[in-house]
Amino acid sequence: MVYFITTAFRIYEVIVVIRVLFSWIRVDEYHPVVQWIYRLTDPLLEPIRRILPTGGLLGIDFSPFLLLLVLELAERMVLRILFSF
Repeated sequence: MVYFITTAFRIYEVIVVIRVLFSWIRVDEYHPVVQWIYRLTDPLLEPIRRILPTGGLLGIDFSPFLLLLVLELAERMVLRILFSF
């Protein structure tokens, strides 16, 4: 069970990192894989983007970084809740 939960979080974290890489290189936004990654990451990134000011001094989007931190904390909480008994 721990392995499944940890693996699921790691897979989603890799997808978020791929999304970040897409922002650094030119990708075809209409490619099915790219759209799939956007559909998987947008529901969690968009609320963070509404809260965080985007751009700023360097024009850097920190929402993926914050999402990765939140995912790490969520994983630890889920594991602690499930296995604290």
